[in-house]
Amino acid sequence: MRGDSHIHFWTAAEVARGEVPGRHLPHLRAVLEWSGDFLVSGHPELGRSGPVCPYTQPSLRKQLFHLAVPAGTEGADLSSAVGSLRAWYEKLSADLVEEDQELLTLLLVLPGFDPTDSGELDELQRKAKDEFVADGLMIGQFHPVCEEPGLWNSLFRPLRAPVPLLAVRKLLVFDLPFLLGDDTHMDHYLRRFAPDIPARVRGQLVSRVVS
Repeated sequence: MRGDSHIHFWTAAEVARGEVPGRHLPHLRAVLEWSGDFLVSGHPELGRSGPVCPYTQPSLRKQLFHLAVPAGTEGADLSSAVGSLRAWYEKLSADLVEEDQELLTLLLVLPGFDPTDSGELDELQRKAKDEFVADGLMIGQFHPVCEEPGLWNSLFRPLRAPVPLLAVRKLLVFDLPFLLGDDTHMDHYLRRFAPDIPARVRGQLVSRVVS
């Protein structure tokens, strides 16, 4: 286990071996099983070929997939836990080569959230996203009833997980669709990637501006 006074986290392998306090193990194992089943597989409603998340399998294979829980008591303010999540991600990333930085994944599992209403988690993610994107990171929310549609099929719900959680990974050039509609996020994206934006992504950007 690693962490601080705000979060504790383990590798996927440690969770699989049960090297986690008993009160956290069921939730972390449920998320790990979902990650190793749903995220790494294709889906008939996805709208494209390939796995739901193309980064999960290589992240698991390279042991760059970590699962965290808040260290504080249930119901405590999570802003410090989210800040610690960002800080720990940057610490772990600093020792990796660029290829592995793109695979590093850190999930903050939040079983204390209402599993029937994603509003509180959506708001937590929305408030955190500005600072994460400014730091070159993506933070996404997953929830049992998350209504965010898929990029390739608006009827597909790829962000539904068995336990509410926040997921952090490196911001990549292909994340443009997740940032459209927010001028601040777009500014950070363009500052970081504009010189090297692939033709396909430039096409998405032009289409968005024209529309």
